[in-house]
Amino acid sequence: MKDRVIVITGASAGIGAALARQLGAKGAKLALAARREDALAEVAAESGADALVVPTDVTLRAEVERLRDAAIARFGRVDAWVNNAGRGINRQVSELTDADLDEMMTVNVKSALYGMQAALAPMKAQGAGHIVNVSSMLGRVPYVPMRSAYSASKHALNALTANLRMELRDAYPGIVVSTVSPGPVATDFGTSVLHGGPDSRSMPGAQTADEVAAVIVDVLERPRADVYTRPDFQARVAAYYAADDMAAAERPPR
Repeated sequence: MKDRVIVITGASAGIGAALARQLGAKGAKLALAARREDALAEVAAESGADALVVPTDVTLRAEVERLRDAAIARFGRVDAWVNNAGRGINRQVSELTDADLDEMMTVNVKSALYGMQAALAPMKAQGAGHIVNVSSMLGRVPYVPMRSAYSASKHALNALTANLRMELRDAYPGIVVSTVSPGPVATDFGTSVLHGGPDSRSMPGAQTADEVAAVIVDVLERPRADVYTRPDFQARVAAYYAADDMAAAERPPR
C-alpha cells in the first residue's frame, strides 16, 4: 500500500475519512475530495504529510475531472479510485417526486460514473488500477421501503460496476473494478438524508466507519470483485434471490 496513489471521494467524514486515515497510516498518497474544504483539511492532517485536499462537487463532471488532474499533477499517477460519496433518502415509492429521484441518481450514480470514467484514462495508460465503488446492502436487497430511491440508485450503481468490469476484462486485465456493500454504519449519514430520518448511529448492529474502512483497505490490498462488510451479508442476499416467493422473503423476520 505504501506510495500507492489513491483518490477518495466523500472523504470529509464517515467512511471516507476513516479510510483516509487508515490508508495514510499505511503510507498511501491520497487525494481527498468532498465539498467541505475545512473538514477535508482536518482529515488530511490525520492522513499523512502528502495528503492532497481537493474541494470537489462530485455531481459535476468537470470537477471530478479536475480532481483527477490534481492527483496526477501532484503524484504523477492514479493507482486506485474509491467512489464513496453518497446520500440517502427517507421516502416511500408512492411519495417520491422527480426531484427526489433525480437527487439520488445524481449523487449516488452519476458521481460514481464520473469517477469511473475519469479514472480510466490514467489507468488505461498505466495498464493497471483499481476502482472501488461503495454501494450498500440495500443495493442488493431492498428491505427498507423508506429508502426506496436510495436502494434504486445503489442497484443502478451495482449494474454499472459489473458492466465496467466486464468491459475491461479482456482488453485491460490489470484494471480491477470492485463493489463494497456495507449495511448500517454508525455515522451521521442517517441525519443528513433527504426528508430526515433515523440516526444511523442508533441502529442496532450498525458497524463503525473504521470497520467498514478496514474492509475497503483489505479489498485494495487483496482485490476481489464483490465484497460485503460482514460475512453473513452474502448469505442473506443469496437467500433473498433464491426464495421461491420473494414477497415472503421481503417480510421482516419475527
